[in-house]
Amino acid sequence: MTKKERAAEIQKVFDVVYADAVCSLDYTTEHELLVAVQLSAQCTDARVNLVTPALFNRYKSVEDFAEADLEELKGYIKSCGFYHNKAKNIIESSKQIIQRHGGKLPNTMEELTALAGVGRKTANLILGDVFSLPSIVVDTHCIRLTNRFGLVSEKDPVKIETALRKILNPESSGRFCHQIVYHGRAVCTARKPKCDECPVKHLCKSCNKC
Repeated sequence: MTKKERAAEIQKVFDVVYADAVCSLDYTTEHELLVAVQLSAQCTDARVNLVTPALFNRYKSVEDFAEADLEELKGYIKSCGFYHNKAKNIIESSKQIIQRHGGKLPNTMEELTALAGVGRKTANLILGDVFSLPSIVVDTHCIRLTNRFGLVSEKDPVKIETALRKILNPESSGRFCHQIVYHGRAVCTARKPKCDECPVKHLCKSCNKC
């Protein structure tokens, strides 16, 4: 079985088991998603979701974030870690969105990664979840599971993204990455994967070897 065939079979199972998989960050607007993803760096989505209700009640638009007082903003996001840089990047990227894109999120990788604090992982999530474009979100779950499945033999996120683009269906690649997060949290955990409970163990190169 080729890697492309294995990936397709895994996704068939995931489309049943994790049919409702979506981004686990809470948001109501496109810009709120960008801010939430920026906050999630080196922080759990659960922690971010505890912070954002008050944050988004205080800052209701991209303009509000662009005009935010740095020290005040830092107070809202302090528990997310690395709050000084995150606050600076949120303010600066908001200003850039207004100045360069008329207040709307851009829809290309090049334009998104040119924003302060936005890397390829964040840009891919925005492209997939906001614009429904092909996307590969390479987070820790993606790195761990795609290696275990035998879909890639890389640890570098950019190399993994490149490799997965060659074997995943572009139309469903974003959904697959969300499904991987669900599976990584519920079954294929970092320390002790539950191989006996895994619905794709017959397709995994690392079953009972981790």
